[in-house]
Amino acid sequence: MPAEWAPQSAIWLSWPSGHPDCWPETLAKVEIVFAEIAAAISRYEPVRINAPAARHEEIRRQILGARAAADQVELYDHPNNDVWCRDHGPLFVKHRDTGALAITDWGFNGWGDKFGPYELDNEIPVHIANTLGLPRFEAGMILEGGSIEQNSLGQMLTTEAVLLNPNRNPDLSRGEIEERIKSYLGMDEIFWLGSGIEGDDTDGHIDDIARFVNDATIVISREPDGTNPNHRVLAENRERLGDFRLPDGSKPEIIEIDLPEACLAPDWRLPMLPASYVNFLILNGAVLVPVFGQEKRDRAAVGLLGELFAGREIVPINAIDIVREGGAIHCISQQQPA
Repeated sequence: MPAEWAPQSAIWLSWPSGHPDCWPETLAKVEIVFAEIAAAISRYEPVRINAPAARHEEIRRQILGARAAADQVELYDHPNNDVWCRDHGPLFVKHRDTGALAITDWGFNGWGDKFGPYELDNEIPVHIANTLGLPRFEAGMILEGGSIEQNSLGQMLTTEAVLLNPNRNPDLSRGEIEERIKSYLGMDEIFWLGSGIEGDDTDGHIDDIARFVNDATIVISREPDGTNPNHRVLAENRERLGDFRLPDGSKPEIIEIDLPEACLAPDWRLPMLPASYVNFLILNGAVLVPVFGQEKRDRAAVGLLGELFAGREIVPINAIDIVREGGAIHCISQQQPA
């Protein structure tokens, strides 16, 4: 599985479907943000949309209204339940020698049967494989793309709170889970962090906690407020990461990035939203960075990521309306390698 910064041929999104159980109060606002994100992607590479055919004309109109590059917007009749393409979409792999592309298809169960329906979402890898004419390998295990993060050296980060949770694969041991991932995604090492941040319905996805920005540099979320429940969890993850070594035995550079100030939603399903600046999406020539309407911390995060991704344009996207349902820009997207 290539690193996210490797050349890409497209980004896949699953459009808000309008299903009555999804986005019941915020669908109109969320579609505006989705159109902005899709349009931003289209300026760098094709954006491919999973959505029922009946909605294609309306969706295209919204995306073009957000100043998309019209020839870079592709819609496919792939009906979906919800939007979290990082988790229900395919994980693309490439042959080490030939570069041939294939799809690995991991089961999706609504993050341990917390949310449904998800039957249509679970079929998205099948639809994409058929549409692209790619071989598809069924891994026979529940795995969400947001729960793993890898460099190009065969090293992967994940969390115990998700992959070892009995609501995913109760019949598989830690060792069996590691071997399945290594086999299907071509990894050599799985490095485990502990738990995730407050409000994360996924039980603690890595893409809100720690991300590679290159093979030897990791950004990790930090909570500077010692009274915030995220402070201890993230400090423990940072301590664990001190034991991580690159294949040559050297230490990676680890850079801490503060979470936004607590995004509270007392009248919402999540009293504290799982907002994180490391839920960014790397594109060809750009990085889409979630921001949350907090001038000081937004500016600091955008500036730091701009230094780390020198040569790529940093595109801030206000993600507060999406994160109210539990995720941000990385969570809704899935890259297709070139």
